[in-house]
Amino acid sequence: MPDRSTNTVAMVALLRHGKRPWELYSDLVEDAGSALAVLDEESDLDGTQASLFPAETASLLDAARAEVDGWTATGLELYTVLDPGYPENLRVVHDRPPLVFVAGRLHASDARSIAVVGARKATTQGLESTAEIATELVGAGYTLVSGLAAGIDTAAHTAALAAGGRTVAVIGTGLRRSYPPENAALQRRIASKCAVVSQFWPDAPPNRRSFPMRNAVMSGIALATLIVEARATSGARIQARLALAHGRPVLLLGSLVSEQDWAREFAERPGVQIIHRPAQLVAALERLTSTGTLVR
Repeated sequence: MPDRSTNTVAMVALLRHGKRPWELYSDLVEDAGSALAVLDEESDLDGTQASLFPAETASLLDAARAEVDGWTATGLELYTVLDPGYPENLRVVHDRPPLVFVAGRLHASDARSIAVVGARKATTQGLESTAEIATELVGAGYTLVSGLAAGIDTAAHTAALAAGGRTVAVIGTGLRRSYPPENAALQRRIASKCAVVSQFWPDAPPNRRSFPMRNAVMSGIALATLIVEARATSGARIQARLALAHGRPVLLLGSLVSEQDWAREFAERPGVQIIHRPAQLVAALERLTSTGTLVR
């Protein structure tokens, strides 16, 4: 079987030049046990159809290795679905990306993580509630996951760091980009102390599709998602739907349910709970963990 380095290079070549959807490559590579095997197969289909690739496999691998070497030289880590370092919770969801990039270091304890998300244009009350929630979560030994957006996400990351806890940012751009730009310093701080995760090529800019994709990865990495504030068109609402599709609990702040029609409707669904106080949140999470609903 190819070593980790060879598989990583082969995965990059596969994703750079393959014509299938990325999520399909997650399944193909896991089934084959090797990205190189899938690359070889799609480069030579026994004459039954034209190769799915525009060049010889060796050339593709050489170009991919140069990219990987350049990324790792600047401190970025790459983890494929075959690697032990790939996030444990993300590995088991149906739409997991075949490759993630990490700035900083993921810890095994980050599997015990909760996503805290919400509106970019947050209220003062929402920001204060987020800070209390983040402090409570890290005090109970959870890693706080959020999306490094303005508003609730920024408050969640900042409070987790201030409390001396772990926080993981899952972003909708490549790791060499920052969005919003004003969070560049916070992104660097999280990378230096914890971890920033992206499923996109390091230089990829933001676009309309990248943020819902980011929400799917954030949901997959976390054991549950808590929404503090969000309008009906918010990405946080998208994440709530994705979390339920992943079989992960969704927790809604009581104030959100009282103010938003979509949240009241959502609260009626199986797997959704309403939380009124930070202490209640931790109690609910511990109860879910002890009954096996959440996997530690």
